[in-house]
Amino acid sequence: MEEESFKSKEIGDIMNEHFVCIKVDREERPDVDKVYMTFVQATSGGGGWPMSVWLTPDLKPFAGGTYFPPEDGVNHVGFRTVLLRIAEQWKENKDALLGSSQRILEALRHTSEIRVQGQASPPPAKEVMDTCFQQLSRSYDEEYGGFSKCPKFPSPVNLNFLFTYWALHQTTPEGARALQMALHTLKMMALGGIHDHIGQGFHRYSIDQHWHVPHFEKMLYDQGQLAAIYSKAFQISGDEFFADVVRDILLYVSRDLSDQAGGFYSAQDADSYPTATSREKREGAFCVWAAKELRALLPDPVEGATEGTTLADVFMHHYGVKEAGNVDPARDPYQELKGKNVLIVRCAPELTAAKFGLEPGRLSTLLQECQQRLSSARAQRPQPHLDTKMLAAWNGLMISGFAQAGAALSEQGYVSRAAQAAAFLRTHLFDPDSGKLLRSCYQGTHNSVEQGAVPIQGFLEDYVFVIQALFDLYEVSLEQGWLEWALHLQHMQDKLFWDPKGFAYFSTEASDPSLLLRLKDDQDGAEPAPNSVAVTNLLRAACYSGHMDWVEKAGKILAAFSERLQKIPIILPEMVRATAVFHHTLKQLCFLPPATYPLPGQVVICGDPQGEDTKEMLHCVHSVFSPNKVLMVADGDNAGFLYRQLPFLASLERKDGKATAYVCSNFTCSLPVTSVQELRGMLSP
Repeated sequence: MEEESFKSKEIGDIMNEHFVCIKVDREERPDVDKVYMTFVQATSGGGGWPMSVWLTPDLKPFAGGTYFPPEDGVNHVGFRTVLLRIAEQWKENKDALLGSSQRILEALRHTSEIRVQGQASPPPAKEVMDTCFQQLSRSYDEEYGGFSKCPKFPSPVNLNFLFTYWALHQTTPEGARALQMALHTLKMMALGGIHDHIGQGFHRYSIDQHWHVPHFEKMLYDQGQLAAIYSKAFQISGDEFFADVVRDILLYVSRDLSDQAGGFYSAQDADSYPTATSREKREGAFCVWAAKELRALLPDPVEGATEGTTLADVFMHHYGVKEAGNVDPARDPYQELKGKNVLIVRCAPELTAAKFGLEPGRLSTLLQECQQRLSSARAQRPQPHLDTKMLAAWNGLMISGFAQAGAALSEQGYVSRAAQAAAFLRTHLFDPDSGKLLRSCYQGTHNSVEQGAVPIQGFLEDYVFVIQALFDLYEVSLEQGWLEWALHLQHMQDKLFWDPKGFAYFSTEASDPSLLLRLKDDQDGAEPAPNSVAVTNLLRAACYSGHMDWVEKAGKILAAFSERLQKIPIILPEMVRATAVFHHTLKQLCFLPPATYPLPGQVVICGDPQGEDTKEMLHCVHSVFSPNKVLMVADGDNAGFLYRQLPFLASLERKDGKATAYVCSNFTCSLPVTSVQELRGMLSP
């Protein structure tokens, strides 16, 4: 529509004559987007972007839709005609339009309300978990992984749920299938074209069933969630393949999406100019290759391979390159990828090596050399546009990705990068006077960081993703300042967003009169719904602070969503996972001369965080996937905050002067354990 309609002088003149036109960045203002998308979905039966909505002067919607072509066609009305008809109706039938708008709004208020019904309680975890697993299993693609035919999205929320389901059902066939579904999906994604094999990171989604041809946009929130889920895959499987994917994602983010001040940029566009002299951008131009181009870049004969073999032969075979291009024309309606290749691993390394008479280790070296050459060549192409907007919520997801990777891979550099980004949030997206988060800031001139003239206040998603990130960062860095800030933000979130009547959190504050509806997101999508993450955050916060009212709040959220969780849990897999955590004991791990009474499932480890014996236990904790553990470490001067929050910690002692673990259940602690092997057994789901 930008090219077809908004750049048209004729259409622009019509818009400016009859309407006050406002362009909204839905990433900056998800609250505005959500209200009017709800209207468009209710009145048209569908939704999506670009979205055009016509409002009264007091912001009430009366017409809307998604894509409009510029002119009328056989089966559609053009944008020009829509504009003129609406302008005419506003002059001739204004009262009817206003009445219709008011009736629709009242209906939306009723149908979009999520609230606790009667004396509803949290739904039973087993039934909800089993139903969600069955629904995912039925939609699973056995050959290529994922949960639809096409388009195919990474959907980290589904994979996170499957890992938790496996952890709680390890000895059952269902548990084994859950693990297989998740690991196979992650492997096929990493081998596919949705993964950028030259520039690293993951594209937005695949337009086909095979994870081959992507929509080439790269989003920060995908990188953060995928770094975390691939870290879990490595914890569970021990397969270095998954660890390498984690490193790949974080290399891309560190190089291309990082601001010098420490924050993370939002996205990299899908389209770019094919050459410096091109006048039109093309989707994927920065990422795709012609076979002729690859042969020119990789002409070297391969020593020790079958006679006549070049680097190009090996690379092109391994990555499915075809002389005429490997993109199905049916998937390329505008012929932007004609004659081009999207790299996708088509052969196991052993098969590629065997075809050319190479040792597998030698093949790996050759492919790395090819990737480096192609990376250098690609760097000479015009770069896609970089969206240097920095959002609190998405930065939170990326901090979690770095922190969880640092823990699972024992990479201190990742932990340091997470801490740098958290410090950026505290400096640029937190108002210490009000104690509130801000939504966004921007790369300014001369590498400065700028705010808008009127800063946008943080939304619920900003709070929950930042709180989650701070908990993740605390557990791997042991810096109690992050924990203290997380608990402060949890109190502020309760104050700003909690619904005391219907339970759960609204997505927006009550203080903005321009918003016609206060809504609660009811689906996990590309990002988990804020209330889904809030449940786990509240449970973690209770373990860190001893405030049991947070456990009660977590239960009230699950009660408010109980009907959805029991009927269609597949739309809320992250909240289903949180339901299991709520019903199963949270394992709380504390390293300290450690808490009024222990909470069920706590594991307390008393020891000096700098001591080698404590470090061994910490490494053990970080190397084991346990979906319901909470880790605390404190000792000596560094333990003051935790001692004040959890007085029972002071009653636990080291055994024989060694770092000592205690597992707590039913509000009592087990016998002390000093063996890492025993601790590993205690942590296993």
